[in-house]
Amino acid sequence: MTPATPPAPSTALPAVVRRGYGLGSVATGSFGTVPGLLLLPYLTDRLGVPAAAAGVIVFAPKAWDVALNPVAGRVSDRSTHADGRRRPFLIRAGLLLAAAFALLFLGPTAPQWLAAGWVAVAYLACATAYSFFQVPYVAMPAEITDDYDERTRLMTWRVAILALAILVSGGASPAIRDALGPDWGYRAVGLFVAALIALGAWGAWRATASAPVRTGAMTGATFGDQLRVIRSDRPFRLLLTTFVLQALATGAMLAGVDYVARWVIGTPLSATLLFACFVAPALVVTPLWQRFGTARGKHAGYLVASVLLGGGALVLVLLRALPEGAVYAVVAVVGIGYAGAQMFPLAMLADVTSRTAEARTRVGLYTGVWTAGETLGLALGPAAYAVVLALGGYVSSTGSTVPQSNSALTAITLGFSLVPAALVALSLLALRALPALALPRFDVFHDHG
Repeated sequence: MTPATPPAPSTALPAVVRRGYGLGSVATGSFGTVPGLLLLPYLTDRLGVPAAAAGVIVFAPKAWDVALNPVAGRVSDRSTHADGRRRPFLIRAGLLLAAAFALLFLGPTAPQWLAAGWVAVAYLACATAYSFFQVPYVAMPAEITDDYDERTRLMTWRVAILALAILVSGGASPAIRDALGPDWGYRAVGLFVAALIALGAWGAWRATASAPVRTGAMTGATFGDQLRVIRSDRPFRLLLTTFVLQALATGAMLAGVDYVARWVIGTPLSATLLFACFVAPALVVTPLWQRFGTARGKHAGYLVASVLLGGGALVLVLLRALPEGAVYAVVAVVGIGYAGAQMFPLAMLADVTSRTAEARTRVGLYTGVWTAGETLGLALGPAAYAVVLALGGYVSSTGSTVPQSNSALTAITLGFSLVPAALVALSLLALRALPALALPRFDVFHDHG
């Protein structure tokens, strides 16, 4: 890393750009949440697909994204569109994603092989469109501002809107499904979420039209050469490792919400309440996390948030013995940690990917690798939860309520608590190795190395 100059004057973004950029999280939050929350139950409890096979269906399209995301980053890096490298992808890929999601739950329910095949193909189409939306979207902060604290403010808006999008999509979707019943409930969820995705994509594209764009020169290095450089970037690698492990943890918890609500808590609207307790705290605490990061640094904030995330998950090992109110309170603590564990790494990513002129030539590729890792984590989370269910002897069905064994109930609980807690604990090893490599807390864009 080359030496940086003293702080440059603040380059605050217009408020409309901050809010407009955050609107993209309506799309990412809705798509990142609802499949993780309902797709596995749809496969196991509506279509009757065995848990292990359902886990493969949920995971495979995301695995495709792991390979595709760096390619999407490279494509956007080399874009010469008049509206900028990244912004045109928001509207094009965003609307395609919305259309594909509407089809996800509109397929046949029998025979089982055809129903499962429809879901697999439609989810693959969703994953492909999402890759070309998410990667350019996540790359934008490194290019629309060069101010260290402004990036934190930008992520504050993004995470706050993300929390609201997750709360609305994840909280309303189970309620819509339950209100309309198994025949039409999932189909209505698909149309509802598709509308949210389209709204978020259009809003982000429209409101960021006036955003400044600062890009590096296009590099002539090959795709393979650039990937090798990124793999050798230790600060990026440690930050990515931390984030991916935590994405895996939260993916497992999201996949478990419906099972915990139905089989462990078993009260009306418990799935919606659990989800609200996980997400709603971000609406309140995200500005507080921003203040903490400004005063103490992003790394310190990320560490504290991670401890709350993992510690709360660990307490939920006692889920079956805790009063219902206590369960919701502990999940709220997890939600407080989750808010910070989303905001700080994304703000740090923009710092890492724009710290030198050379790094700025491959911001999209950095972001593609980052989102590939995030996608892998969020996909492996439900898949890991499905494996735990299978090991516990969970019995799938086609809509009827079948008794579950004590071992299945234990698997439901441990997949929601101990597994995520262990993953967050593992992520702390990478995060603790990052301080000596962390970027200094001043403007790093103006690098005269």
